[in-house]
Amino acid sequence: MARVFNFSAGPAMLPQVVIERAREEMLDWQGSGMSVMEMSHRGKEFMSIAAKAEVDLRELMGIPANYKVLFLQGGASSQFAMVPMNLLPGKGRADYINTGSWSKKAIAEAKRYGQVNLAAETSMTCPTQDALQLSADAAYVHYTPNETIQGVEFPYIPETGNIPLVVDMSSTILSRPIDVSRFGVIYAGAQKNIGPAGLTVVIVREDLIGECLEGTPSMFQYKTHVDADSMYNTPPTYAWYLAGLVFDWLKNDIGGLDKMAGINERKAKKLYDAVDSSGFYANPVEPSCRSWMNVPFTLANADLDATFLEEAAKQRLTTLKGHRSVGGMRASIYNAMPEEGVDALVAFMADFEKRHG
Repeated sequence: MARVFNFSAGPAMLPQVVIERAREEMLDWQGSGMSVMEMSHRGKEFMSIAAKAEVDLRELMGIPANYKVLFLQGGASSQFAMVPMNLLPGKGRADYINTGSWSKKAIAEAKRYGQVNLAAETSMTCPTQDALQLSADAAYVHYTPNETIQGVEFPYIPETGNIPLVVDMSSTILSRPIDVSRFGVIYAGAQKNIGPAGLTVVIVREDLIGECLEGTPSMFQYKTHVDADSMYNTPPTYAWYLAGLVFDWLKNDIGGLDKMAGINERKAKKLYDAVDSSGFYANPVEPSCRSWMNVPFTLANADLDATFLEEAAKQRLTTLKGHRSVGGMRASIYNAMPEEGVDALVAFMADFEKRHG
């Protein structure tokens, strides 16, 4: 059966070469006689997999030596709690920027542990730097650079002075180069640009590790996982292994994050050009804040939504239905979505408009 172009917001498609390599190594990883799924996480075979994954990620992102890299469980949603638990002590308050659904969830969780100052709140756009109402005594500033549901993306990194900047980078990590030193904590669920669901990557500056709110469980303390090299308990080993294959693909097949950024920018431009040049499709986001990764669009006649999805599926273009809170369509075009898939979607959209517009 031919693989489809899967435009799901997550879990998302993986690179073809990664799937093929995982298939080849499924029963016997490099002559070990074991599948990675069967390995002890403390055995030398898996330890080598884990070590290479971290080395490759550090190289890809240019992670400074004074940052720790953690491979955890719980998704980005667990970080909504872990961040305030680990960063609020001594301050008791933090600044949050609200630009959509995931920002709101992070804010709601943080309010359980301390005072939240809403530094800005926008809809279908991003606040400018000048519009941010930042607190002088905040423990940190938190924002979501890309809202997957609304398709809103920050075109800049907020300036926060000496206050640590915390970022939920689940949907943009590895899509382009970033300056990691601009951030105090970066966290990301894996199921969009890193690998399968079940793994969470956290990159945390060393000076932010150690002090926690009273009563914080051991599993929710960054220091616990730093001291145990992410193996305080059994980690999601197979997801970690697949993430390592993705890192290797980005390094050796794609040629690094500069090359990946060029591909992603072209993909997004093709799709937005198709929407903007049409009187049939529309995108609700302020153009300067449009996401490279998640492109929502509506049809001129919402009664045609079901027909659009049905016909698209016949062309192997799947998972295009928009989130229920937004409606319409949403094409998620993460790293693993090839340009061929975007080209196929653009061609289908043009044909559909011609027949139904």
